[in-house]
Amino acid sequence: MAANDNQNLLDSKKNGSISIVGGRAGPNNDTEKSPFLPTQPVRLTPAWEENNLPNDELNFKGMTMERANMELNPPGDKLLLVFLTLMIHGVGTLMPWNMFITAKSYFVDYKLSQNYTGVESEYGTYFLSYVGFASQIPNLLFNWLNIFMNLGGNLTKRIVYSILIEVIVFVVTVVLAMIDSSEWPGAFFWITMITVVILNMAGGIYQNTVYGMVAKLPFKYTGAVVLGSNISGTFASIIAILSSQFASSVRTAAIYYFITAMFVLLLCFDTYFALPLNKFYRYHEMLKEKEAETQKRAGINVDGRPPYWKIFKQAFPQLFNVFFVFFVTLSVFPAVHSDIKRSAGDFIVGDDLYVSVTCFLTFNVFAMLGSLTTSWVTWPKPKHLVWPVILRAAFLPLFLFCNYRPLGIERVLPIYIDNDYVYWGIAVVMAYSSGYLSSLGMMYTPQTVESQHAVTAGMFAAAMLITGIFSGILFSMVFPMVVQYNFLEWLH
Repeated sequence: MAANDNQNLLDSKKNGSISIVGGRAGPNNDTEKSPFLPTQPVRLTPAWEENNLPNDELNFKGMTMERANMELNPPGDKLLLVFLTLMIHGVGTLMPWNMFITAKSYFVDYKLSQNYTGVESEYGTYFLSYVGFASQIPNLLFNWLNIFMNLGGNLTKRIVYSILIEVIVFVVTVVLAMIDSSEWPGAFFWITMITVVILNMAGGIYQNTVYGMVAKLPFKYTGAVVLGSNISGTFASIIAILSSQFASSVRTAAIYYFITAMFVLLLCFDTYFALPLNKFYRYHEMLKEKEAETQKRAGINVDGRPPYWKIFKQAFPQLFNVFFVFFVTLSVFPAVHSDIKRSAGDFIVGDDLYVSVTCFLTFNVFAMLGSLTTSWVTWPKPKHLVWPVILRAAFLPLFLFCNYRPLGIERVLPIYIDNDYVYWGIAVVMAYSSGYLSSLGMMYTPQTVESQHAVTAGMFAAAMLITGIFSGILFSMVFPMVVQYNFLEWLH
């Protein structure tokens, strides 16, 4: 009897008709139907296989306990460690530029001065203009090339190599500060310009890569980088003032000053390798990877060349905002701003610190505060940001109307603003609006394109930032001629 039951069970398996009858499997025939149990085959509903998921997900390929835990409990940025790390990288991105322009007194009044070299030359007169070109031409070139070409390999190689090159250049700068160059001012000048070029070639790749990297994170982290870049100027100004006040000589002050820059860049180097250890950062990298996998399954080629022209057109309104903010700012700072002299003898700041305080320190502190404000306030919204950006063009004539007296130029244009406090107030508003509006533009840019193109849009924004800086520096060279020939007479 048992043998017959087994044979019937095998036959029914072959026919694909097994039912559960009386607590055991048996052939599905009318004589053995149960009034209590269904006669249809038992199935699990919904079936996992019916979801048409890829085999990788069906087999939980690539899923770890940590990844599963992050999926269920998205981590936060504890103690704002990622925010602060990216802010430090923001400090590092503009450290070379800020260190050289803030050290104007060391180069112009000491190393290239007639008192030190014994000869009169134009190296000191046009030093900031030369530094501007030597800094921004390679920075501009490598920022744009880095969008379309993978300069320096992957993300880690680009950041690590660029920081190391910057550190080496600052070592050379410290050595130049230590040695006596009074007999060869021309050679010192051109060696300095070559180091500035190399420094900013590496800095262009570093800055562009950082903005591309931060585009993977929520948009306030782009603001962290911009905030850091503004803190960079404040930091450089404070270090310059402290080193000049407490060092025994100008040379010693410069050595301490440039060594400090090296330590900041080494801090950037260390903190970059700490980022992947942070759960919050890994979580957002995981989200980008999942998004890329989803797009691949949908037939979107995420590994191919991005549609650069489409991304540029979509992001153009914010790219223009970023460009124009920095164009106006760099047209007056530092070239015009640092050549505005004290009007009243009883002003609160003396001649020795007037430029350091009213120009460099004021600009960098209030640009930093403006950038920091975007952590709490994001107004105006993207559509209307262009209006306050365009209104900032009023700062161009306002600074010329102050007591602007470029070196070696006889001013003919009348001085309309001869009150130091009014000038200082204009400087505060210019700096604060620069930090605030540039941060908004940089934060809005990655949001104007599809999420898979956010990194490329972030790189475009960084390149437009440098383009604005370069264009502003170029335009600032017109202002000495404007005050020398009184353009107001031409208008009449």
